Amino acid sequence: MKTNKILLLFLAIITFGEALSQRTQIQGTITNKAEVEGIHIMNLSSRINTVSGVHGNFSIAVKEQDTLLFSSVHYIPKKITISSEIVEKGILILALETLVNELDEVYLGPNLTGNLETDLKTIKTEKQIDFDDVGIPGFKGEQEEKIPKLVGQVITPLSLDVEGLYKYISGYYKKLKTQRKWEAENNTIASIINYYSVSFFVDAYQIPEERLYDFLLFCTETSSIQSFFESKNYVKVLAVFDEKGPEYAKRLQITEFEKKE
Repeated sequence: MKTNKILLLFLAIITFGEALSQRTQIQGTITNKAEVEGIHIMNLSSRINTVSGVHGNFSIAVKEQDTLLFSSVHYIPKKITISSEIVEKGILILALETLVNELDEVYLGPNLTGNLETDLKTIKTEKQIDFDDVGIPGFKGEQEEKIPKLVGQVITPLSLDVEGLYKYISGYYKKLKTQRKWEAENNTIASIINYYSVSFFVDAYQIPEERLYDFLLFCTETSSIQSFFESKNYVKVLAVFDEKGPEYAKRLQITEFEKKE
């Protein structure tokens, strides 16, 4: 009889522990007046993620002591620790702090003549940022040169484009296609970093900042993340991060092990 009571007590403790470990769905609202759609909410404890709707509403599974990370290009990333009160009420309401990108002050000086053409020549401007400034390789050759079809455009029944034929034979067009592919990938990667922020990948996926570009290039080359991001399908974009994050972490471990060997 005593053994049965101990067994029942043990089962009750296990059941109670499992109940505590289960996550419940809570409803949330981001109360900022503008730009509340498409904000990414990730549960850093369970790796569950979601995206806010048109009115800033979202739903996500949590349990006590979970940490939620809110990330958007328009707001400073914010972490919220789930309290017992939030779990009990099933509601989370918050406002995010706007991310302000301050521009350098522009000083025109007093020597303006009123002649627009003359004054524009005397105003000093900063050099435009390019790929090298942010450490990303980019194609700097002639832009948007059309690549004609070999049959039907370069070679037709009535004519022959000698220059076009030479470019096909020499591999010029093949190289140009590769350069444009790289440029498109680089533009996407730069946009993704700008949209999610570097800290999002460091906090959510433990990707070292110096390996972030390599990680996103890995995602781009092994998934359809480029088309997902361009079509604003952010749920699928996050799904790619969830899938490729662990894969990339294993690659880093192997690389570090080989370096030690």
